[in-house]
Amino acid sequence: MQRLFPSRTAPVPSSHASEGAASAPEWSLEEIAAEYAYPPVGGGAEGAARWLRGNMVASLDGAIHHGGRSQPLSSPADMRIFGVLRALADVVVVGARTVRQEGYRPAKRRRAFADRRAAAGQPPAPVIAVVSAGLELDFSAPLFTEPAVPTLLITGGGAPPDRVERARQAGAEVVFAGEGGTADPARVPGLLADRGLRRQLTEGGPTLLGEFADAGVLDELCLSIAPRVVAGSAPRIMNGPVLPDPDAYALEGVLEEEGFLFTRYRRSRSVAE
Repeated sequence: MQRLFPSRTAPVPSSHASEGAASAPEWSLEEIAAEYAYPPVGGGAEGAARWLRGNMVASLDGAIHHGGRSQPLSSPADMRIFGVLRALADVVVVGARTVRQEGYRPAKRRRAFADRRAAAGQPPAPVIAVVSAGLELDFSAPLFTEPAVPTLLITGGGAPPDRVERARQAGAEVVFAGEGGTADPARVPGLLADRGLRRQLTEGGPTLLGEFADAGVLDELCLSIAPRVVAGSAPRIMNGPVLPDPDAYALEGVLEEEGFLFTRYRRSRSVAE
């Protein structure tokens, strides 16, 4: 893996200082973690109250899946970064449709990050928080029966009471984000932060990611671009209504391995501001 941006004049991981770009050595988990470290959160005037980061993968032609799964667009480097992003997060926020399509399981305890998480006061694995209106989920799945920490369900106050009760019986914690039939995306990050879950990662799907962008609460986007062409009718990384004004994002970094680009953008402002 090699860093393309910021340029090579910027500091690089110490173990790579004498390596040429052509050799592109594999980065360690610690080096990837340093590259993707969250900004300070909840730490006084200089720290953000919380930080919501999105992570998605897309093909060259903009598809987010092939045959309904994102795995065909992934790579070993993409999976290393995926795992590190989870290991850095307090909570992984995901939509119910993505849970069903991707067969979501609980986040793993990662031995390499055990000390780091303990020192930061984080649980042994990130919480999985599923955003769902109807709570039409399989509560016998490992996501609910085998989590290292209880799975959260985020919904609206108008969610079906029988499904709410079923979720609680399965061991999930139900969080109401608004009084309507669906969760209010603008309230989700704050409610999670109130529970001490300030380092937030969302893995979509595109509807949820679009809702976060529309609500103005998406702070950062990590987008892996796969050197693949899919065609077909797969959606973009975000679906939903057009934003009133385009949001501007500043490029923070680009890594490359075997033609895959791993980009990171930080939200700056609305173009109209």
